[in-house]
Amino acid sequence: MKKAGADKKRVRRSSAAVQNGGNRYSGSDTPPRKQANKKDAFQLFAEKVRDHKELVSRWAVLQETRVEYFRGKDFVGFLRNHSELKDILGSDRHLEVEDIADELLNKNLLVRCDRVVKTVRPGKRKLSTWPAHLEIYPDQEFSDNDAFFAWTFVNKRPLWQTLLSLSWPVLTLAICLFPIYPHQAKLLILYSCAGVLLLILCLLLVRALIFGTGWILLGKRIWIFPNILAEEATLGELFRFWPKKDEEENPKLTARLFFAVVAIFVILLLRHHAPDEAARARYQKRVYNIIDDVIEWDPRLALSGMMDGKPSEEVNVTVTETETDNNFTDGGDDKDMYNHEIPNQEM
Repeated sequence: MKKAGADKKRVRRSSAAVQNGGNRYSGSDTPPRKQANKKDAFQLFAEKVRDHKELVSRWAVLQETRVEYFRGKDFVGFLRNHSELKDILGSDRHLEVEDIADELLNKNLLVRCDRVVKTVRPGKRKLSTWPAHLEIYPDQEFSDNDAFFAWTFVNKRPLWQTLLSLSWPVLTLAICLFPIYPHQAKLLILYSCAGVLLLILCLLLVRALIFGTGWILLGKRIWIFPNILAEEATLGELFRFWPKKDEEENPKLTARLFFAVVAIFVILLLRHHAPDEAARARYQKRVYNIIDDVIEWDPRLALSGMMDGKPSEEVNVTVTETETDNNFTDGGDDKDMYNHEIPNQEM
């Protein structure tokens, strides 16, 4: 009797184990190893799609974290144009685009997001195409109707980014050693930096002039190189010359007339208070003196007085002569110089 009861318990346990095992694999006909391989295939697929240049994506802030995201309709059009990427999925390459996206969401390779600002801002006709702030959408299902999806995995860093990060300490050390560079190297670095800075300032000025002229005369917003001041932009977007279509409303005629009068007043004011040729020459001389002090500085000159053993009297005489030369340069009064009493040498 005891043996029969023990056999019944064993049979119950084995049947329960079979049922549990059947429930485990009821959702899929593949064993755990094939499921792991399938996950690796979707991971490779996600990395390949993310690195592809034709999938339009942007960067935004999702719960205080910068993420790269794309739109659902762009993802659908991208996979329809590049169906060869589905070969990475192996046996799942015949799945529809919506099913592939749902599988990526289930494997936490993607997360569906929604825009934080859901109302049209004053002065605009519609919502922003690429919002800068996102939040997690409650329903994690794929949709191509104004839906955004952010990548959740960290993308592999290219080799050039690693080399660039290693070059920053070398660049910092090179900047610190600038005072001991040869004279020609100092001139090259100085004029190169000044030229780049002047180019940027001139470009910003030209952008402002074109925008102001088009806004006042035509009522259009025309920004050449619209992404040059963008904090988050790729190289292709950074050097884009012509802006996209203006989505904001046209300015009112009264506002255009008001800013036209203000611009004319500012131009006349600057022209009236512009420095003359003598003042410009003085400013130019001061700038040249500062540049010469920076370029011609030598660490041996700082210790020349101590190394040569010059007495303190010679140093004082040198300082006095320098101060006198500065008085002549600054346009000091000649009468004060002649009014000084000359001590009697006979005493």
